[in-house]
Amino acid sequence: MTDHARNQPYHEQDPMVVFYSLSRKFVQKKEDEDRTPQEAKEVIYYSLAIGHHLGVIDCLKTCLECPLTGYRAWVAKLPEESTARRKLEGLPRYGEICIDSTHTHLLACALDKARTQMNEQEQTWTDALIAALQMIENEPAIYLMVKRRDG
Repeated sequence: MTDHARNQPYHEQDPMVVFYSLSRKFVQKKEDEDRTPQEAKEVIYYSLAIGHHLGVIDCLKTCLECPLTGYRAWVAKLPEESTARRKLEGLPRYGEICIDSTHTHLLACALDKARTQMNEQEQTWTDALIAALQMIENEPAIYLMVKRRDG
């Protein structure tokens, strides 16, 4: 858990929201595949089967964590009926969302505009998310995977 999430008045059993950023892509070579244990191959094949290109695995790293309760309050500060709010409200509904280059501008603008309504913690989350969105702007192949993590 990050320091900024740890200092919040949320309960330990509150599910967490984790923003993962693409850090690199792993391409499995034939000689590596031959040496890979069968159990690991099954995990690799499963991950490839759920939507990645054959032989390519995305390596993700955590770039932001916050409690689900805090996340909901933060997202509620965005304008009602806005596309940005609807996008981020998809997380509690579906358990995960993907943020890519098609979302960066609308999310960054909405977050920045709502900043004055946010508490200090939400502003810290906003800064971290806008920094991640800027990375996507600079390199459109990067994306964010946002997941709900229970206990």
